[in-house]
Amino acid sequence: MRSLILEAAKEIFLKKGYFETSMRNIAERIEYSPGTLYLYFKDKNEIFHALHEGAFQKLFEQMAPLEFVSDPFERLKAMGKVYMEFARKNKDLYDLMFIEKAPLDIKGDKEKMEMTCRSFHYLQQVISECQAKGRFKGKDLDYLSFLIWAAMHGMCALYSRERMDVITDKDPENIMKHSYQYFVNILETV
Repeated sequence: MRSLILEAAKEIFLKKGYFETSMRNIAERIEYSPGTLYLYFKDKNEIFHALHEGAFQKLFEQMAPLEFVSDPFERLKAMGKVYMEFARKNKDLYDLMFIEKAPLDIKGDKEKMEMTCRSFHYLQQVISECQAKGRFKGKDLDYLSFLIWAAMHGMCALYSRERMDVITDKDPENIMKHSYQYFVNILETV
């Protein structure tokens, strides 16, 4: 039942947005009474949080094999590819994780942002390992981590929201692939 609720909620959140979705909408979609949902979730925010957390967990699972890449810069590059592939294959989840506006306030409830923080700290850890090996000398860890995340997120957000048609003569997949390689080339010089 929990999975059924989450799947229905995901569809409705993506179609209507967080603020226009209600527990009643979700209940109607699965053809149960709204009271049934409250047996599994306190409110729609808790449902959204469960979807958010599940999406991050899926991303972490795909990143897990990279722990065995010994060169941290190679791991960083591979992380970028996995991140882009995740966004490409899971546009709906990527949207829920990073684009859909919802009350996931880090100041008000750190637990609800734990997965986002965990992913950012993992990025910082790998960049720190790169610095220990002589890369990114003299660069502030927070600024560089944010820059890398923002660049990756920007490419993935534009792709997932299908905003790449400004480049009319190229396939979005190729734009992503080549743009990522250009980004890596820039990182190699930093």
